[in-house]
Amino acid sequence: MSEPVFVRQPEGDPAPLVLDSPHSGDVYPADFGAACDPALLRQAEDAWVDELWGGAIALGATMVAAGFPRAYIDPNRALEDMDPALLDEPWPGPIAPGDKSGRGVGLIWRLIKGEVPIYGRRLSVAEVQQRIDRYWVPYHAALDRAVDDAFARFGQVWHIDCHSMQATGNKRSVDGDGTPRADFVLGDRDGTTCAADFTRFVAERVAAMGYSVKVNDPYKGVEIVRRHGRPAEGRHSLQIELNRALYMDEEAHAKIPRFQQLQADLTTLTRDLVAFIARRP
Repeated sequence: MSEPVFVRQPEGDPAPLVLDSPHSGDVYPADFGAACDPALLRQAEDAWVDELWGGAIALGATMVAAGFPRAYIDPNRALEDMDPALLDEPWPGPIAPGDKSGRGVGLIWRLIKGEVPIYGRRLSVAEVQQRIDRYWVPYHAALDRAVDDAFARFGQVWHIDCHSMQATGNKRSVDGDGTPRADFVLGDRDGTTCAADFTRFVAERVAAMGYSVKVNDPYKGVEIVRRHGRPAEGRHSLQIELNRALYMDEEAHAKIPRFQQLQADLTTLTRDLVAFIARRP
């Protein structure tokens, strides 16, 4: 079994800042059994997002990253967001397929690139439960622990859920096929998962660096920020999506020269976030 989750502890003085990268995993379990082109599966990865944000460790942040691919099982989905069309028998537990399952990208993905079936078969309840037990549960346990430890130490915690997105939407995207996207999209579930001034601060800093930025358009944040964002309790969670055109060739699945500039800018942004947090009571 591949390593389900990696945790990097802060270097130097810890800060109440936790980053997680749930979709950058690229170790495909042997029992995946996908029938589609492996190159298509790789396009679902938030490739190198954990590396892009890697400078945060030296600034006192903790980072949690998945080792497994999101198409195998998606940690940014609720366990109930199960697509019954994937299963060879009824699911024995609670099930509530949502919009993501309807578009083929629920807890277990059914489609890639909005239209290509991943499997040529239906999955058994046993193999789906095994994916939950071996990958989804350990990922959330590690993230819960990192967030709770920071909160216990500092009385507050600021969490960044780190993602990347295709440069344009596809046929089943929330924003439609071919729609160009901003460089950064910040998601706080319409102001419910973190303090408004935190979202505003990040948006202003990103814009000052010369990037285009949108808030909650087209992505508001899904399961992870929902689970951890309780600003009234001092638990703040913000999703940040990076446009892949900033740092990679999506078709070739390769870094481009601008990778290092974006990486440096994200380290600068993290330094600014740590200073922002330190100024708060």
